[in-house]
Amino acid sequence: MQEFDFIVVGAGSAGFAAARIARGLGKRVAFVDPGPLAGLCILRGCMPSKTLLRSGELAQLAREAHEMGVQATIEGYDWPRMIARKREIIQGFTDYRVEGIREFPVFEGPAHFVSGHEIEVAGQRLRAARFLIATGSVISEPEIPGLAEVGYLTSDQVLELERPPKDVIVLGGGYVATELGQFLHRMGVPATFIQRSPHLLSSEDHDLGEALTRYFREEGMAVYTGTVIECAFVRDGRKVVSFRHEGRVREVEAEEIFFALGRCPNVAGLELEKAGVTFNRYGVGVDRHMRTSNPDILAAGDVAGRFQLVHVAIHEGEVAARNAFLPQQEKVDYTLVSAHTVFTDPQVAVVGYRERDLLAEGRPYLKGSYPFDDLGKAISVGLTKGFVKMLADPRDGRILGVGIIGAEASDLIHESIVLMYFKATVHDVACIPHLHPTLAEIMTYPAEEIAEAMAAGHAAQVAAGAGGTAV
Repeated sequence: MQEFDFIVVGAGSAGFAAARIARGLGKRVAFVDPGPLAGLCILRGCMPSKTLLRSGELAQLAREAHEMGVQATIEGYDWPRMIARKREIIQGFTDYRVEGIREFPVFEGPAHFVSGHEIEVAGQRLRAARFLIATGSVISEPEIPGLAEVGYLTSDQVLELERPPKDVIVLGGGYVATELGQFLHRMGVPATFIQRSPHLLSSEDHDLGEALTRYFREEGMAVYTGTVIECAFVRDGRKVVSFRHEGRVREVEAEEIFFALGRCPNVAGLELEKAGVTFNRYGVGVDRHMRTSNPDILAAGDVAGRFQLVHVAIHEGEVAARNAFLPQQEKVDYTLVSAHTVFTDPQVAVVGYRERDLLAEGRPYLKGSYPFDDLGKAISVGLTKGFVKMLADPRDGRILGVGIIGAEASDLIHESIVLMYFKATVHDVACIPHLHPTLAEIMTYPAEEIAEAMAAGHAAQVAAGAGGTAV
């Protein structure tokens, strides 16, 4: 039996980050992974999807070029070339990551725990003082009657399509559904979305989700919201989904169905109960130190079920590794690290509190917002969809959260992350120079709106003290 200080089960983003931290602390570290090595983000997630999304963006730019006085036509789509380009790029990322992983001992194959300090992989027994479970997530199994028999595409398969379907039904309205569904539509595959919630991106505030839903419809996608999916079946060689919408049963049909209704923790076969680790359908249970019910076993990333985001996984993995071996225990703080973006067009990005969070807590706040269609740079370059909203504490103007739907939101949000990191107020935003004309200067307007509201409130209080009426 081989012994290590730290065995990392899963060599994805969380596991790789944790292994590097533990090695830096002088610990003997090994990976256990069934393969292929590199992790979800590189192989079947962030990177391949963004590579393909760029093709969809270019196709849309060609369609809209006439609005700028440029006559452009799309003669066709070289789908095999798109997939080949994606594979070439991802292979480069994969080779680089695997090279880093193989700097550690790697035991490849299916694994299961034997006890709280032993694991077996491909018939070989390994022992460690500490473990990290970082096995990620897998696509959820559909619970829609008939769908398994009819057949469907997952995000993994969409990323590897050798040819596009004639049309597609998208089941879901989250990150994966909206990004890849819009991509397919822009590549000449008419897309119909069937969403259970009142709007796309149901986890976001209503104004953001409703805006994206409206923009999708304006682009020509059919989006049914507030639905109850009943079943799927085949009729005349076409796949059909039956669902309830606005009080009646509807049916839509297409060549393919894209199933994008979430992911679940990847724990099958690990026999966590033998290690004293509790888990449920949402993930392995962890505390704020990333410890499981067995204090010698930690978990991080998608398998822990909190936020399925790569930068969160990396942060959790690093915190878990330090907590595994250092006496001073560190808590994960999701306030800023849970910032996220959706790479649709327009993009969506959020950091800090959402309005729904503040309302649920009963916490007072002030809100300022500003639309891109009133911003000089956005008007000049034809990027007028969306808005920015800022939430702040009414007592001192400290920024509590920012939501953006609009062009380059994934990059614009970083100013807000920095502002919140330094506990800035809306007054600070007004003092920071913003170049003109830029998209970034839009951040100044909601800050000014809140500052004016605060000043008006202060003035009303003074007036009330002098016999006036407070507002």
